[in-house]
Amino acid sequence: MWRGGRGAGEGGDDVARGARSHNLPRQEPWTTRGSFASLLILCVSRGKVPLHAAKMMVHELMKHMNRGEGDTELPIPVTSFRGVEKTQPNSNAKSDAEAIEAAIKTKGVDELKIIDVLTDRSNVQRRAIAQSYQQLYGKDMPSALKAALSGRLESVVLGLLKSPAEFDADELNWSMKGLGTDEETLIEILVSRSNAQLREIGKVYKAVNKVELEKDISSDTSGDFQKLLLALAKGNRDESSNIDEELVEQDARDLFAGGLQRKGTDVPKFISIFTSRSLPHLNRVFIVYKNFSEIDMEGTINKEVKGDLKDTFQALVKYIQNPPGFFADKLYESLKGGLKEKVLTRVMVSRCEIDMMDIRKQFKDKYGKSLYSFITAKTKGDYQKILLAMCGGDDL
Repeated sequence: MWRGGRGAGEGGDDVARGARSHNLPRQEPWTTRGSFASLLILCVSRGKVPLHAAKMMVHELMKHMNRGEGDTELPIPVTSFRGVEKTQPNSNAKSDAEAIEAAIKTKGVDELKIIDVLTDRSNVQRRAIAQSYQQLYGKDMPSALKAALSGRLESVVLGLLKSPAEFDADELNWSMKGLGTDEETLIEILVSRSNAQLREIGKVYKAVNKVELEKDISSDTSGDFQKLLLALAKGNRDESSNIDEELVEQDARDLFAGGLQRKGTDVPKFISIFTSRSLPHLNRVFIVYKNFSEIDMEGTINKEVKGDLKDTFQALVKYIQNPPGFFADKLYESLKGGLKEKVLTRVMVSRCEIDMMDIRKQFKDKYGKSLYSFITAKTKGDYQKILLAMCGGDDL
C-alpha cells in the first residue's frame, strides 16, 4: 500500500479517507498505481487534497512506474512536503514592478504594499518583477529597496529577491567571513540541501566570491568537522528511494563496531555512511541500529564525539528522521529566548515555499502553540508583518 510519509500530511490522509468513503477494497484496486492516480484526481477536484501536494504525489508515483507489477508498495516519498502556495497565475510582473516603485516613492515608504506584493508571489515571480523593474526604471530593484528600507525588514525583503542558491551562498559566505565562524549556519545549510541544490550553491558561491566554497570551508574549519562539512558540500549522496536491507544491516553493524564497540571512534566510517547513503536508507539504519545497541544513534553520537562534529552528526540524524521537525526546532530556538533574528529570517525565507505547512504542524505538535502565535508574541512592526505573511496562517 502507498504510504503518505512525513510531510505527506493531510493530503495523504485525505486520499486514504477517500478510498474508504468510496467503499473500495482494502487491497485492490486503490493500492495500485492507476486507481491511486484516479482517486487522487477525484480528491483534488473535491478540494480534499491541495493541487501542489497532488503534484508531488504524482511525481513520486511516476518515479516508480518501472517497478514490477507484483510490487505495488511505494516507498515513503521524502519529497512530499507542503510549502505555502505563493504562485499567483494572474500576476503581472510589470504591474507589480510599478506597484513597488510607487511604494518606494510614497512619502515615508509604503512598507505594507511592498510586503503584500512580495509575499504573495513565488520566488520565480519575484525575480521576474525585479527584471521588469530594471527594464522600466533602468535601476536595480534590490538596490532600490535596500535604500528605501532598513533593519530586519530590509534583510527579509532582500532575501526574498534572491534565488534559493543565491540566498544560501550568501548565508554561507556570511557565516565564514570576518573573525570567527558561524558553525550553526554552515551545519544547517549543508545538512539539509539536496545534491542538486548543493551543486548550484557551489556554482553561485564561486561566481560571486571568486573562490570555491570548499576552499573557504577548508580555510575556516579544521579536523574531522572540516572533513564532514566537505563531504556534505560535494553533494554526492545517493538519492534513490530503494532500500537494500542487507546494506542497512551492514551499515548498522559498522556504525556500532566503529563506535560503542571499540575504544575511540572510527570517524571516517561515520562520515562515509552519513554522507553517501540516501536519507530513506539512513532512516532505516537508525532503526536497525537499535538491534545492536541499547543506545540509539543520537545517544551514540553524544558519547562518541564532541563539539562541532557532534553538532553536525546530531543535525544529520534529526534532519534525516524528520526534516520539517528539524526546522521547527530551529524556529523554536530562534524565538524562545532572546530573538535570534538571523536564524529566524534564514529559515522563514528558505523554507516558505518548500515545507512551511509541515513545519507549522510539527511546531504546533512539539511546542503546543502555533508558529504564528510565537512570531506574533516575539516580534513586532513590519518585521512581524512580513514573517506572518510568509508563515501563511495560524494553526488554532
